[in-house]
Amino acid sequence: MGSAFSPGLTELIDSLRRLPGVGARTAQRMALHLMQRDRDGARRLAAALSNAADRVGECRDCGILTEQQLCSICSSPKRDRSLLCIVESSADVIALEQATDFSGVYLVLGGQLSPLDGIGPEELGLDRLEQRLAAGQISEIILATSPTVEGEATAHYVREMACEYAVRTTRIAHGVPMGGALEQVDQGTLSHAFLGRQEYGGSSQ
Repeated sequence: MGSAFSPGLTELIDSLRRLPGVGARTAQRMALHLMQRDRDGARRLAAALSNAADRVGECRDCGILTEQQLCSICSSPKRDRSLLCIVESSADVIALEQATDFSGVYLVLGGQLSPLDGIGPEELGLDRLEQRLAAGQISEIILATSPTVEGEATAHYVREMACEYAVRTTRIAHGVPMGGALEQVDQGTLSHAFLGRQEYGGSSQ
């Protein structure tokens, strides 16, 4: 049997399903709501998406999503550029900024090491980290990758890089559950984990 929806509505539903956590039924409800009850909202949403897709890129230094060459964090003279926090996404930066008083800067990897998915150091932009380490700009690396198998593998790889330059490496610890996503941890727990970070040093064998 064919779809009960017109081609345009079907395309809208399929497009909404690209969002994380949005299944077929949720996408259908969203699309029908926009078309039946909020046409102006649909137009504003379409315009905002188009504008963001055209104008939002990555910060030259840290990789956070921004409309400028340098984000507000990297361009701030109040930030300590010798303290570098490694995270997986822009959402993690927002979570840490809201939950902590961290005064350093970030490096957004855009993911985790996952050889099976073809994601290696090059895909994560770790060459930028290598350049900073080689330039002697970093006194401490704070590993704030998610406590998953891939996140731990990524943290271990970064630690090995830092060890080559004798740079102190710490890892956020207390209160962050294994297998959880950093952006889903509540602010109090995340703040405690950040303040309670520990020296990160598994075996390098």
